[in-house]
Amino acid sequence: MEVSSQAYTAEQIKVLEGLSGVRKRPSMYIGSTGIRGLHHLVFEVVDNSVDEVAAGFCTNIDVTIHNDGSVSVVDNGRGIPVDIHPKYGKSALEIVLTKLHAGGKFDSEVYKTAGGLHGVGVSVVNALSKKLIVDVKRDGKLYHQEYERGEPITEVLVRDDNFPYERGTSVRLWPDGEIFETLEFNFGVIASRLRELAFLNKNLKITLTDERTGEKEEMKYEGGIVSFVQFLNENKECLFPQPIYFKKEINKSVIEVALQYNTGYSEQIVSFVNNVNTEEGGTHLIGFKNAITRVINRYGEKSGMLKDIKLSGEDIREGLSAVISIKIPNPQFEGQTKTKLGNEEVKSLVDSVVSSCLETFLEENPHIGKLIMGKVINAARAREAAKKARELVRRKSALEIGHLPGKLADCSEKDPSLCELYLVEGESAGGSAKQGRDRRFQAILPLKGKILNVEKANIEKVFKSEEIQTIATAIGTGLKEFFELKKARYHKIIIMTDADIDGSHIRTLLLTFFYRYMRPLIEAGYVYIAQPPLYRIKIDGKEYYAYSDEEKEKILMENKGKVSIQRYKGLGEMNPEQLWKTTMNPENRVIIKVSIEDAVEADRIFSMLMGDKVEPRKAFIEKYAKRVKNLDI
Repeated sequence: MEVSSQAYTAEQIKVLEGLSGVRKRPSMYIGSTGIRGLHHLVFEVVDNSVDEVAAGFCTNIDVTIHNDGSVSVVDNGRGIPVDIHPKYGKSALEIVLTKLHAGGKFDSEVYKTAGGLHGVGVSVVNALSKKLIVDVKRDGKLYHQEYERGEPITEVLVRDDNFPYERGTSVRLWPDGEIFETLEFNFGVIASRLRELAFLNKNLKITLTDERTGEKEEMKYEGGIVSFVQFLNENKECLFPQPIYFKKEINKSVIEVALQYNTGYSEQIVSFVNNVNTEEGGTHLIGFKNAITRVINRYGEKSGMLKDIKLSGEDIREGLSAVISIKIPNPQFEGQTKTKLGNEEVKSLVDSVVSSCLETFLEENPHIGKLIMGKVINAARAREAAKKARELVRRKSALEIGHLPGKLADCSEKDPSLCELYLVEGESAGGSAKQGRDRRFQAILPLKGKILNVEKANIEKVFKSEEIQTIATAIGTGLKEFFELKKARYHKIIIMTDADIDGSHIRTLLLTFFYRYMRPLIEAGYVYIAQPPLYRIKIDGKEYYAYSDEEKEKILMENKGKVSIQRYKGLGEMNPEQLWKTTMNPENRVIIKVSIEDAVEADRIFSMLMGDKVEPRKAFIEKYAKRVKNLDI
């Protein structure tokens, strides 16, 4: 028997002391080392402050993005304890910041409900920060300690008191460039999460300041989650003026729900457990959906409005905006990033509360019940008509060879992970793309101009749209509740439109369609936007391509001679060779991956830009008009 020359003994067993394991495998703790993981650092610190709010000891949180790339979080809670820990012989402050699974969240007398129950939050932040400074104001003194990459570089010192509150904690962190792909904090991403927390905690005032731009936002919502639902619906026409709201305490759990219908066609349900946004839902969301489906069906039957129509969950949730916020003592989250609740007992708890409260509300407010029934019955009829339209398309495509659209120029590769589909604006550009592509792995689908705006259309119109059916058939996944990601025929779907106002509009219409009807494609990272060059520059016979005005100026600065500049407005202005070289060749093209960092904000923007209400769109244009580049007049 051959023995490996490399010995495997006790010496090869590595023990990662302290926080070194976090630095070795950061994604296990914060999800990723990209922009999402970077912002997760801030949210972990903020969540500790919010736990102080939930415990009744904190009313103010101040977050500042500093000019030097750091972020500070200051609160007026009790302050992290600084006395000597009996077991470790060190300040409790240093224990909390240097040891995993250390904190007060495990003691139910200290925190009745808390988001950060894994006890790894602030110590992980410390490990992944190039530098971290903590200040604690307690008992009339200001305590101070500094760290580098998780290691203390000072003792816990008493400093001159310049703390803004009578008590509290301040954490200032500099993310580590050795860990993160980007160090640039985004004001909008942080503002969105802080806004959620302000909605969920009506006695809390949060201030966000950006020293880089001078931008500042104060957030305090005394209406709580009712204000949150109104925020979700601010760009939509509502069926009734005030959201339905109820709150119940059962044993040590609190169930709080606000909901309101609008005239749109999409649902938006945002769920939280102990102030943590459960983006992937969980048992509380299942309980809510089960209850609302059962209650509305029962109400419809009792009122005689349903007759022989059977409402599905999708019918009942069309046009629904809702916020579910629950507080429970021992939440079981899936993973450290806490995006899904697993507690089975919560399902029946939420179901029971929503059922009894919603039934009572509808009985006491029959005029609102009638409005809701009208909305959901129309949704059911449209869905039935859409089903017939879909069957018609399916029968028609069964007669076609290969079941694929005739104008699709497919690729020869059969492995979807290696295949790309270009959605190209116009027959002319589609022709150039077909000639210029690499036929082995690049497929081309030319589009006939602007597709249907799905934000303003019901599901029946969507399924009857020939262009949408063509796109859906080419991709292969199906739409909405019939969507199956594993059936995707391409793992890169690249939107390629002209660099003018019409091209931007077509791109937005396509993104709206993908977000509303094929959202898992975006979540899986399959949707991209091509970046064709804006300029072709010839200097003394040499050819250059610029993808921005800044790049054009750089080329002109670095290369002297008699100059010829062509400003591209359409893809059709490029021949197949130029289109391949600048926009389709994987070796040197620029493509942008579409991602959803913030589902609430994405929904709000799509509703505003593509919906029926004109006033919010006008205000948005006026606000951002000065930032416009490459205006196509």
